[in-house]
Amino acid sequence: MEEIIINLLKKATNLTEEEISNLIEIPPNPELGDYAFPCFILSSKLKKNPQEIAKSLADKIKISKEIDKIQSQGPYINFFLNSQELAEATIKKIQKEKEKYGSAKMKEKVLIESPGPNTNKPLHIGHARNIILAQSIKKLLEFLGKDVKIVDIINDRGVHICKSMIAYEKFGKGNTPEKAEKKSDHFVGDYYVKFFEEAKKNPKLDEEVHECLRKWESGDKDTLALWKKMNNWALQGFKETYDKFNLKTDKTYYESEIYQSGKEIILEQFKKGTIDKKKDGAYFADLTREGLGEKILLRGDGTSIYITQDLYLAILRKKEYNFDKLIYVVANEQNHHFKTLFTLLKLFGYKWADKLYHLNYGLVHLESGRLKSREGNIVDADDTIEITKNLALEEINKRYKDLSQKEKESRAMQIAMSAIRYFFLKIDRLKDLTFIPQESLSFEGNTGPYLLYTYARARSILKKAKYTNKKAYKIKEMPDMEKQLIFHIARFPQIVLHSYRNLSPNIIANYAYQIAKIFNELYHSDRILGSENEQFKLVLLDSFSQVLKNALSLLEIDTIDKM
Repeated sequence: MEEIIINLLKKATNLTEEEISNLIEIPPNPELGDYAFPCFILSSKLKKNPQEIAKSLADKIKISKEIDKIQSQGPYINFFLNSQELAEATIKKIQKEKEKYGSAKMKEKVLIESPGPNTNKPLHIGHARNIILAQSIKKLLEFLGKDVKIVDIINDRGVHICKSMIAYEKFGKGNTPEKAEKKSDHFVGDYYVKFFEEAKKNPKLDEEVHECLRKWESGDKDTLALWKKMNNWALQGFKETYDKFNLKTDKTYYESEIYQSGKEIILEQFKKGTIDKKKDGAYFADLTREGLGEKILLRGDGTSIYITQDLYLAILRKKEYNFDKLIYVVANEQNHHFKTLFTLLKLFGYKWADKLYHLNYGLVHLESGRLKSREGNIVDADDTIEITKNLALEEINKRYKDLSQKEKESRAMQIAMSAIRYFFLKIDRLKDLTFIPQESLSFEGNTGPYLLYTYARARSILKKAKYTNKKAYKIKEMPDMEKQLIFHIARFPQIVLHSYRNLSPNIIANYAYQIAKIFNELYHSDRILGSENEQFKLVLLDSFSQVLKNALSLLEIDTIDKM
């Protein structure tokens, strides 16, 4: 229905579909209509008062059968929908398209980089947000018809890796994850923390780190052997964590395999005169005009840095995949890095650099403050899942006595993952968040378990009614709550597009909560089974549950028919 209004406004204003879609509003008061369009944007174009424009357009636009009336209210045009026409059109569309309702066919090849861990420590809760965002964006883009792949970059070389190596070499004494009875990446991370503890007592350890890196780059046999052993421990642990999130990557790149190739690009650009060289031998680009200052691209000793690797990696991925868009899912701490990376690629003559996008997000905090992995003050992704799952299991044990332990464990994990995913996705990705497991697991309010419970309740009613959509139904005058539910499930395709344009899953997450809340209010205020218009209510309920399922699917949350 929103598409009809957009098309009417498109013909009357000459604005684009996207411009209208971004401006159209839902009035706070139903007396002001179902949709409202502000005319301020047209004021400067038409050189008229927005109130005059609104009145003129309201008189000009022809009313169709789907719209009861159009009127102006100050600088707004208000649209009042025909609720019965809306209900009939929406339900038919949902019943026909089912899991494809709200989808589209946009052809585009997209790469998403996630999560990009370092092999000196396990994935932390910040990586959890990274993975959850990447998976949701992938589902959203695929829902709209795009070919999407997730690619990973493992940062497995550098001073930070050498710190855990030095600590293990000095204090490990032949210990292994098996002997310590510890997950292998957590085992490696303990030595990263150990390094900083010991460096406070012995500052000379920092000198050994640089010597370790020099030996690694020169191919020292013993250094490489230790690196491979610890690297494998870290990678083995990462795989287990990826599996918990059901994260499947299409290709993994390793910094250790590509860092040299980045150097060649810098030297080539120096020959072209694009970049300069300092007296100490460091190569740099002067990006002062772009507001980014000077950027070192190779150190004076010839060693490379992150930007060196990222330049080559972007070029390599373009060659391998010929993508239409490459999305980097990286925290907003790296905003400057990616602005610099994209600017350098354009400076070096790569016209496709405008197809690169930094999907930034806020940091994740403990209730006690900011995460600091070097101090061990961190919540690992594994711990986050385990803590949340155990809390869910406690609730399941209270509620369900007849389930087997295996069923309880499975259901607890599903509820825990829905709680974690939804908690992270309902918040604007640009905002920092503090994850609180107990809050995320509540069966009331804006949470994943609340949405799962709502879906299960809807399907339970349908099952009890032995519902089939083959029975005929009549759309009579509907109470306000039914009208609201119809109106909101009709908006799902536009919600999907809005979320896509902003690459913001929180739009879908909060929409899911909104329709769930309306359904629950309707459920408590109006009888469904045995009511005068039971079949219509059941069809509406079936349509609602399908839309809720579609929305949750875009958040990578699987529904449960029975809680």
